[in-house]
Amino acid sequence: MHRSEAGGHVAGSEAEPGNCCAPPSGGPRTAVSTPRTAVSTPHTTVSAPRAEVSPAHAADSSPAPTVDAGTAPVGMLRLDGGSFLMGTDDKDGFPADGEGPVREVTVSPFWIDAHAVTNERFARFIDATGHVTEAERFGWSYVFAGFLPAALRRGAVRPPQTPWWCGVEGAHWRAPEGPGSSVDDRAAHPVVHVSWNDAVAFARWSGLRLPTEAEWEYAARGGLEQARYPWGDELTPDGEHRCNIWQGHFPTKNTAEDGYRGTAPVDAYPPNGFGLYNVAGNVWEWCADHWGTDHSSRPRTDPKGPARGTSRVMRGGSYLCHHSYCNRYRVAARTANTPDSSTGNLGFRCVRDA
Repeated sequence: MHRSEAGGHVAGSEAEPGNCCAPPSGGPRTAVSTPRTAVSTPHTTVSAPRAEVSPAHAADSSPAPTVDAGTAPVGMLRLDGGSFLMGTDDKDGFPADGEGPVREVTVSPFWIDAHAVTNERFARFIDATGHVTEAERFGWSYVFAGFLPAALRRGAVRPPQTPWWCGVEGAHWRAPEGPGSSVDDRAAHPVVHVSWNDAVAFARWSGLRLPTEAEWEYAARGGLEQARYPWGDELTPDGEHRCNIWQGHFPTKNTAEDGYRGTAPVDAYPPNGFGLYNVAGNVWEWCADHWGTDHSSRPRTDPKGPARGTSRVMRGGSYLCHHSYCNRYRVAARTANTPDSSTGNLGFRCVRDA
């Protein structure tokens, strides 16, 4: 990853963003020497209610569920597509991330998950296929330091530019904070510690695919033109929290005023105008596109990003995003990571052609 000393950006179409929320694996992963200390689960709600979420795309058999193109997929929304203004010239944006220029983009009709893939839904895929995630094969993944006991934090390897991340042995989707943690009480939370490759494997098995970046932004905007957030331009209208991001002083104090320190249930907040949940905050979401920052201002139809590259696009921000460092919970904000990378704040949702 190319970075400035301040964790900023390197200009150019091949440069990757200064990614405060999801450090890359740096290519093939090497062993991380961290003690196998039991880790307690930190994800407790503060005030927001937990909603019941019905599983979508239930996997009844292997190798894949039957997908009927003529029926409405469970848990998905059909969007008619059309033209919209993609990108932003927002003064609070990151031009080096390739957020601009604002350009007219047209997308064809498609189906999209109303919310991110849950632990429950991902477990059905694992049980049916025996898929082993890359975090499990590598033997470790990145966990936010604030979720770990002091002994494990002290012994963990940390990326120099993002020291709030710890490489933890045994951290993966079933054990988000490493040995001793579980997702038993988080069935309706988004699955995390999944790489782009894992997400693609899930999507293919489900008869689906990952969204293009253009599809993702069209859906996330919910019909609003150039609004900063999925619900408008004000972060907390009438004092109401509309997304799961960091409050307080990053990365040392999270007041959890929005109700959650870590992940929230996938439908914890009101949906946008199209019915999509949590397209701002909670977890980053993988997109199909290779990363690039050189966008044409000419109108385009169903763009798919650069033909090649070393990283894939992620959208939406996460529970770690804060205005002081990673103001990337805006609809037009974007970042990237290598396709083998996984962290405790990175998930995905799927789409299907209509």
